[in-house]
Amino acid sequence: MDYRKLDDQTLIRLVSRSQELALSELYERYKGLVYSIAMHAVGNNQLAEEITQDVFLRVWQKADTYQPSQGKVYTWLASIARYRAIDVIRWHKIRPESALSAWEDLESRNISNGSDIESQSEFDLRAEKIRRALYDLPEDQRKVLAYAYFRGYSQSEIAELLELPLGTVKTRIRLGMQKLRFTLYEEEDIPE
Repeated sequence: MDYRKLDDQTLIRLVSRSQELALSELYERYKGLVYSIAMHAVGNNQLAEEITQDVFLRVWQKADTYQPSQGKVYTWLASIARYRAIDVIRWHKIRPESALSAWEDLESRNISNGSDIESQSEFDLRAEKIRRALYDLPEDQRKVLAYAYFRGYSQSEIAELLELPLGTVKTRIRLGMQKLRFTLYEEEDIPE
């Protein structure tokens, strides 16, 4: 069986059945994405590599918990990576802000494995849609989302840092996420 030709959901199903080669293919496809998320969060190469390995170990152990109705495989992997990076930040009590990108500094980055042009193009297109959706958010929503999702701050830490009421921070995060979700799903439904 050529695992490179299988879609992500099929690979996850095979991983849940202890197919090591399926996990290996997922790793090859998404190691760059997971590493990039981890590196943005912790700002340390060694910790980012450890997080990447840990994410794929968790995928091996928890593949049966993936729900296609909740989102795509790469979204699930990104979520696992983000939460694991936040755990590491809190465990190590680090705030590597000097290593983090501001929303305005985000640029196209080649973080897929580049194994084939089609998947690289799809990844680049998806990344551009996300960047556009982020830039379309109001500055106050974009800022709190950056602190929460790129830097791993809790909502109460963001409120303290920005000297805002906690309820305001929660509202801005919720509204920002709703707008992102609406924009991204709306674009996905448009036939190309």
